[in-house]
Amino acid sequence: MTDTTLQLEDAAIGLEADAPAAWNAATWFAVLSLAATSFALVSAEFLPAGLLTPMARDLGISEGTAGQVVTATASVGAVTALLSNVLIGRLNRKTVLVGLMVLAVASNILAALAPNFWLLLIGRAGLGIALSAFWALSVAVVARLVGANATGRGMAIVTLGVSLATIAAPSMGALISDWIGWRSAMAMTAGLALIAMVAQLLSLPTLPATASNSLADVFRLTRRRGIQLGMLAIVMLMTGHFAGSVYVRPFLEQVTLLTTGPIALALLGFGIAAVIGNIAGGRLADTNIHMALAVTAALMAFAALALVLWGTQIGIAFGFVTLWGFAFGMAPVVLPTNMSRAAPDALEAAGSLMVTSFQVAITVGAVVGGYVVDTYGATGPLTLTAVLAAATAVLALLQPRD
Repeated sequence: MTDTTLQLEDAAIGLEADAPAAWNAATWFAVLSLAATSFALVSAEFLPAGLLTPMARDLGISEGTAGQVVTATASVGAVTALLSNVLIGRLNRKTVLVGLMVLAVASNILAALAPNFWLLLIGRAGLGIALSAFWALSVAVVARLVGANATGRGMAIVTLGVSLATIAAPSMGALISDWIGWRSAMAMTAGLALIAMVAQLLSLPTLPATASNSLADVFRLTRRRGIQLGMLAIVMLMTGHFAGSVYVRPFLEQVTLLTTGPIALALLGFGIAAVIGNIAGGRLADTNIHMALAVTAALMAFAALALVLWGTQIGIAFGFVTLWGFAFGMAPVVLPTNMSRAAPDALEAAGSLMVTSFQVAITVGAVVGGYVVDTYGATGPLTLTAVLAAATAVLALLQPRD
């Protein structure tokens, strides 16, 4: 990326940074169409969690093998995140976003109709491309729609779809699967993607490319201290979260000694708190991004540590699982906004690095969390969460100020 290109993109973002605080109807519709997109894509991503048993039975494979459909989505997504903004060149970003939803529709239909495991994997890989490319573009597109000074608020609405999908997709997928089959559940996610695509077509303004990125441009961005610390914050906080959150249920079973019903209520509280945290994170991110990151990480660290220390008491366990959910809801808003402040002149390239960091964190968190729980028991992963989240809070205080 040349200096001239950087200046042009910086000027474009700067002009839109003075957008009025009150959004008009067109802006709301555009941002909500992106929220619908995130809901459709993340619903499809998390759907297999509720479908593994019937899916494995129908395809004649083990549940462990069926679970690799999630791995396919994440692994393809990690590569896509780095290459997506390079491959799209100077295409209009509205055209790209609509095209990604066309890919999501086709991928979900292929997965629903797949007669064997390999075609199912191909369908899920297509979803991984659409998912990661969308998130790599999301911050830059939101900044252009609402202005750089309201990016946190805009991302809070877009990522609200993530929180809602995380709550709804696994349970609704299981219910629909039991009612009309797992293939019908997969097909419904294609319907969600189609609705999001239509909403984009109707609401998004034309978004001409402000820059054409190369892979060298993306990697060159990693020389900036703010980007380095932003990526490190994502990797540490999200590795901690995914290493520990997967084992909250075993913790509640083995340490708090809860049965299935109360555990379901605790996890529901986690999900509802995540939605509230999502909204709070957007407001705080636009006010003081460094404080927002420190608060997000500190709340997660405190919640995980409190569970380890006092989680045998039912009321305390419920309260701090809910607090963890609140902190997790803040994270998908605060972390990308934090990265964007380090590269206002290269938001798309920063988006690629942001998504890659998230995918690395998910993968590392899953592997490390599994090792820790097998070695140290149910409290081990939560202790790791507390340590990594506390380190992220300290990191937030070391970041260069805007």
